[in-house]
Amino acid sequence: QVQLVESGGGLVQAGDSLRLSCAASGRTFSTYSVGWFRQAPGKELEFVAAISWTGGSTYYADSVNDRFTISTDNAKNTVYLQMNSLKHEDTAVYYCAASAYGGDRSKDYDFWGQGTQVTVSA
Repeated sequence: QVQLVESGGGLVQAGDSLRLSCAASGRTFSTYSVGWFRQAPGKELEFVAAISWTGGSTYYADSVNDRFTISTDNAKNTVYLQMNSLKHEDTAVYYCAASAYGGDRSKDYDFWGQGTQVTVSA
């Protein structure tokens, strides 16, 4: 089994930055991709960013491109989501997930963390 634990969420003001972490344990991840998704109240789950575990490929939703950066620290089995220039509409529960396929479809991700709340005040 794979376990994913997110951390780093919190309450910030618009324009601030946050860094989310996703710590992985269990199986080795050398062939997996890790993605970040988010869900705002009353809205559907939304793709944010994804990265191959080797870090060779990254993908971003248009809404976060140029503001968010996804990266890996293989030695720590951790994936990060650096979020800059946060906007009120970034407010959501953020989830990390692992997939053998990657991409932006949540149904392709088999393992999920419990989520971390990010709240951006206007």
